[in-house]
Amino acid sequence: MKKIHLKASWIVKAQRDSMYKIVSDFENMPKYFPKVAHSIEIIERDGNNLLIHAKAKSLGIPPIPVTMRTTLVPGKGFISDNKNHKFKATGHEEFLMEDTEEGTKITYSYMYDLSKANVLLRIFAKPLFGWVSMWYWKRVFVDRLVELSNK
Repeated sequence: MKKIHLKASWIVKAQRDSMYKIVSDFENMPKYFPKVAHSIEIIERDGNNLLIHAKAKSLGIPPIPVTMRTTLVPGKGFISDNKNHKFKATGHEEFLMEDTEEGTKITYSYMYDLSKANVLLRIFAKPLFGWVSMWYWKRVFVDRLVELSNK
């Protein structure tokens, strides 16, 4: 499998503006989300466009070097094109928020391109990146974001 598209949405009880202040503060991601971000260094900043060198964490895997070309969407979230240097995978990530009557709707999408990745990774990618990773993402990022924004 060369491409995998993961997408989920959640309605949470937290103010969008409070969550945006946290989710757009990439410098503090390791402090806010230690199970997702090991380290982050912003290499370039041009308005809402960032070039980031990060070491990402996920599902207990040791930190993985990632380059992120990220665009902040003011008040709503971010869109990022990422390159995973260890697994030779690329991805298009979107984390966007909108107000609803029930609270804030978060929509998260990640399109993995594994065409240059190891054959074994391509074979096992769907079970590895499927519902397990979205469940994990909600638990360690979305739930934590809501908790931090409601303080």
